[in-house]
Amino acid sequence: MNVAIVFTRTFFFVLSILFLSFYMVAGSTGFSLPRLFTGIALGSIFGSLLIGVDILFRRFNLRSFNTAVLGLFFGYLMGQALVLIFSTILAISAASVHLSAEVKEVIEILFFLFAIYVGTLMTLRSADEIYVSIPFIKFTPTIHKKKDLLVDVSLLGDARIIDLAASGLLDGHLVVPRFAMKDLYIQAEAMDEQMRLKAKRSLEAIKKLETMGSLELRYNETDFPEIKDPMNKMIRLARLLDANILTADLSQVQIPAMENLRLINIHDLSKAMKPLMQTGEQIKIKIQRYGKEPRQGVGYLEDGTMVVVNGGGDFIGDIIETQVLSVKHTTSGRMIFCNAINEAMHVRHDEEKSEF
Repeated sequence: MNVAIVFTRTFFFVLSILFLSFYMVAGSTGFSLPRLFTGIALGSIFGSLLIGVDILFRRFNLRSFNTAVLGLFFGYLMGQALVLIFSTILAISAASVHLSAEVKEVIEILFFLFAIYVGTLMTLRSADEIYVSIPFIKFTPTIHKKKDLLVDVSLLGDARIIDLAASGLLDGHLVVPRFAMKDLYIQAEAMDEQMRLKAKRSLEAIKKLETMGSLELRYNETDFPEIKDPMNKMIRLARLLDANILTADLSQVQIPAMENLRLINIHDLSKAMKPLMQTGEQIKIKIQRYGKEPRQGVGYLEDGTMVVVNGGGDFIGDIIETQVLSVKHTTSGRMIFCNAINEAMHVRHDEEKSEF
């Protein structure tokens, strides 16, 4: 945890205790131990509430905070307008309507609460459309920042997302659309067992991501009820937020190209991170099957890279030493071509057999 955050929490916790303790013992009755202990208890409760609120809202960024403050301001103005209209109506109908001061005050408070609630929610839901509501003003970032990454549902079912998130590369930039979560909850109750298990694995992955404090996973409440296809919803949201899409669905690779969006596929990341082999490098490989050419064997590295070994067809099921000849890049991945180093040992073994 950030040292500055710990210091700030501790400072305000102690300050709450000191302030309420001083307030309790500075009353007209003078100093007394019960009042002091009451002040310490109240200060501790209030300080704990402050820290609890901080933990509750830690996934909200500065942009969300500023949007909420702007919503409060809009709601306050709306509340003032409603109270003014209410007072004018009462003044006009004063002869027929009689309200006590207490009732009038309660109604005005309810008007303010209603207006602030509506104003805040409308601003949060339409944060990216504020510039449309205020003529000639458009809010743009003052500095270039790394784009956020929208998480596709297909990615949550891939266990590699946990390791990728733990690496720190996605810290502060991972956003999960709320409509995607709704789809997962619906699938978790489906009749299809395979779909149900996949949805439950995805929900478990979300819970693990939420426990990573440094990741700062965020949710976006924007939805498009008129759009039924989940991928089209994702594309629409990505364009609205100026974000990229992180997915594990190979069938959707070409869709964002037409929408001027960038789709980052975890399979491509996995291929890019496969270890490179240099010509002349020696590796151990288990020969699992015959190759296309005579006396050619095929094995696989731990990451699934195919290794074609010249002279390896005589060592099916054995782990042998090989020397890299070349690395070929294909549409399905990389292929490594090698020569079997211990082929001479196999020749001697055949000669021994022939003597018998």
